[in-house]
Amino acid sequence: MSGYIPDKDKASVFATHLAHVFRPEQGHIDDDVEDFITAPCQMSLPIRAFTPAKVKAALTKLNTRKTPGYDLISGQILKRLPRKTFILLTAVFNRMLTLSYFPVLWKYAEIIMIPKPGKPPHEPTSYRPISLLPTISKLFERLLLQRLNEEHDASTLLPSHLSGFRESHSTIHQVHTLVNEITMSLEEKKYCNAVFLDISQAFDRIWHPGLLFKLKHALTSNCYLLLKSHLVDRNFAVRHNNTLSDHYPIEAGVPQGSVLGPLQFLIFTADIPQAGNTTTASFADDVTVLSVNEDPVSATRHLQTHLNSLAEWYTRWRIKVNQAKSVQVTFTTRKNICPPLTFNNAPIPVTTEVKYLGLHLDQRLTWNTHIQAKHRQLDVKFRQLYWFLGRNYKLSLNKLLLYKVVFKPIWSYGVQLWGCAKSTRLKIIQRFQSKFLRNTVNAPRYVNNQLLHADLHIPSITDEIQRVATKYNDKTHNHAKDLIEHLYNSGPIDRRLR
Repeated sequence: MSGYIPDKDKASVFATHLAHVFRPEQGHIDDDVEDFITAPCQMSLPIRAFTPAKVKAALTKLNTRKTPGYDLISGQILKRLPRKTFILLTAVFNRMLTLSYFPVLWKYAEIIMIPKPGKPPHEPTSYRPISLLPTISKLFERLLLQRLNEEHDASTLLPSHLSGFRESHSTIHQVHTLVNEITMSLEEKKYCNAVFLDISQAFDRIWHPGLLFKLKHALTSNCYLLLKSHLVDRNFAVRHNNTLSDHYPIEAGVPQGSVLGPLQFLIFTADIPQAGNTTTASFADDVTVLSVNEDPVSATRHLQTHLNSLAEWYTRWRIKVNQAKSVQVTFTTRKNICPPLTFNNAPIPVTTEVKYLGLHLDQRLTWNTHIQAKHRQLDVKFRQLYWFLGRNYKLSLNKLLLYKVVFKPIWSYGVQLWGCAKSTRLKIIQRFQSKFLRNTVNAPRYVNNQLLHADLHIPSITDEIQRVATKYNDKTHNHAKDLIEHLYNSGPIDRRLR
């Protein structure tokens, strides 16, 4: 872009772009949905009221570093309020429960646009919107979420394959579920045909009538009416520097930055179709379907049948799947691969590897692609910070701190799973670690690497893998969720990695 553009015009461009984003996908009018929403609600018991002690306890858990909304009332300010204010605030919250009403001023979002790395700065799609909501609304939503968890059983409300935004569920558990299924198929010399679907703007374009339809089915009447008031009549404006754009309505999507937004998304996707001969794994908007069979044609046929039912479900609920970014991978040790698949009569690209929740899964699950990718990422970061990490820089303690904060999280993520790779591949990360430690203390060549690890109190890669894997196994074995605890005993002995 050439020339100077005022902040007002930039904010207006961003706001216009987001106004088109926060609209539902086009689809046919579902009379069943409209009739059910407009039908009178059945009578139900009122939501149990809050106590001042409960409100104060929830307030102590607020993150004071979070940026406040348009009212500039931060969590630190709320924590300094006198006791009488807590009583008045509790009365306001309880009256909201009684009237099933969420204030309009608490539904106003100020959006800050953050540039995405490596994207052209002159395009509005190259920026990520961050919504800033009033802190008091987040406090009430946190209390309401606790009430909803107490009055509704999550095990019956949400299926077990939904792992995102749920307590005691992590990305590692989700990937472990897929890796366990793939490893079993490789061990039995079968074909594991997998499809990784890419959902376009899943959170921003959720169809509000469809969401209200499912909320009314899943929750009691009082909870539904309160969440309905929380969802509708929301507005936003974009702030660029000190300039604010005009206000625009939010016509679709779950509220970004809201505490209740993830729960609404999970309820909306809870009835995704399942099949007996396939495995479905969902983490937020990442949906994966696997089909294992001795015959590649049968594995594809079962998976294609499931994809056809998914296509109908996504069309009805106005969710757009990007077939071009979705991938199909055949995990097998054999030379053949499964026949290609289609979604909505469009072919799904076939690849030999895929990046799923930050981990690279190759066709034979050797983790070679993942380790090479992490090594490249470590080298790039090391070159960027070489002015600080070079041998001429004398403060070695700062270098060690930088290693623990910046470099170690890069390679250690998911080490519970890829730590079983061959020792020749693990040495790739070990060589980088040794080079880093030698630069830290400017060690001469004759100094042993083991001596460096002992003096600097930095465990080697294999020792760190052993420590993290042991800790992960203990937590998995005693996990409160049966699906995750099942991973502890269901993993086969992988003869390929003995």
